[in-house]
Amino acid sequence: MSNERFEADYLIETPISPQKAAEVMAGEQSSGTFVKIPGETPELKQRSAARIERLEIIETVAAPSLPGAIEISGGQVTHARVTLSWPLANIGPDLINLMATVSGNLFELREFSGLRILDIRLPDAFAAVYPGPKFAIEGTRRLTGVNRGPLIGTIVKPSVGFGSQETAALVGLLAEAGIDFIKDDELQANGPNCPFDERVEAVMRVINDHADKTGKKVMFAFNITGETDDMRRRHDLVLARGGTCVMASLNSVGLSAMIGLGRHTQLPIHGHRNGWGYLSRHPMLGWSYVAWSKFWRLAGSDHMHVNGLSNKFSESDESVMQSARSLLSPIFAHKPCISMPVFSSGQSAVQPPETYRQLGSADLIYAAGGGIMAHPDGPAAGVQGLREAWDAAIAGIDADEHAKNHPALAHALEAYRS
Repeated sequence: MSNERFEADYLIETPISPQKAAEVMAGEQSSGTFVKIPGETPELKQRSAARIERLEIIETVAAPSLPGAIEISGGQVTHARVTLSWPLANIGPDLINLMATVSGNLFELREFSGLRILDIRLPDAFAAVYPGPKFAIEGTRRLTGVNRGPLIGTIVKPSVGFGSQETAALVGLLAEAGIDFIKDDELQANGPNCPFDERVEAVMRVINDHADKTGKKVMFAFNITGETDDMRRRHDLVLARGGTCVMASLNSVGLSAMIGLGRHTQLPIHGHRNGWGYLSRHPMLGWSYVAWSKFWRLAGSDHMHVNGLSNKFSESDESVMQSARSLLSPIFAHKPCISMPVFSSGQSAVQPPETYRQLGSADLIYAAGGGIMAHPDGPAAGVQGLREAWDAAIAGIDADEHAKNHPALAHALEAYRS
């Protein structure tokens, strides 16, 4: 790909000629409109129009996936993959207007009964403008002191209802259990029942006391989600109290706010993807995680959620692993912009062998709520059982064999397989 252009790949479903549909896409998202206009001269099109770089017809299906498209006699629609490219000069290295360009009005066009963004490829100019993750894997390991294997983590549960002191007490229990990472639930930000400032003061007092006694500082991702100025102020409070991570709900705060936070932060940003389902759940609409996550990686998200194997949601294991692998794949050769995958949602000591086999890496956060707190021997055994499951997976030892001499793992497997 030329450094003067950027590209996007799409899966489309259309009742008209795929070539014609691709032409409509290119025109709508660059110099054209629904009719020919005198200002779109050949010279202007040469300079500014989007180009169809590739078009591959996949199959024909009997009925449209989504309503609202042009109705054609016979009713058949075609699936195809399309790659469009645009001149960088149209927008410059601008992430926000990149999102408007590669998505924009495309999802509404009547020429389509399905459209999904699969991937984007960007010239190096974007790497020069955007910070990308400042901490990612190496920085997160340094701050937690976890030099190998996954970070074993959990989420404050119940999601809401605890006050600041109750939250701090739970953090103390988990710290004593040997946890590496804890995060606020995305529902807990700055409500009157658990004000942010009070929660930071109470939780960091416990974490700092535990670190003074043991030398291990638990990483707590405080949910700073809010307006941009509020997020910066909350970040600064966490930093001043010795905290080592902040969290933001990506879809809630938006790309512009995340870029601003990424430029400001002196701590890792834990990027939560809540709301991801409305962008992705229908296979013929929205975004692939591969494409969507690149925006947030460039904006500065150090950790990003990818769901987990055998999760409680609708996402397939194949999709989960594709997402995780994409975060560990460089965006640019000289500036990888790699983010640390966060596995969560119904995770326990059961999934580590297959997670490690498919990902081929332990550079991840493995967040288990019930997988720790519901262990029959208590939270400390829950943490220990997860560590033993991951130790076995990394060493290539069968989990059941390893469990014969590791009671915490044995009891975890018995509890979570039932």
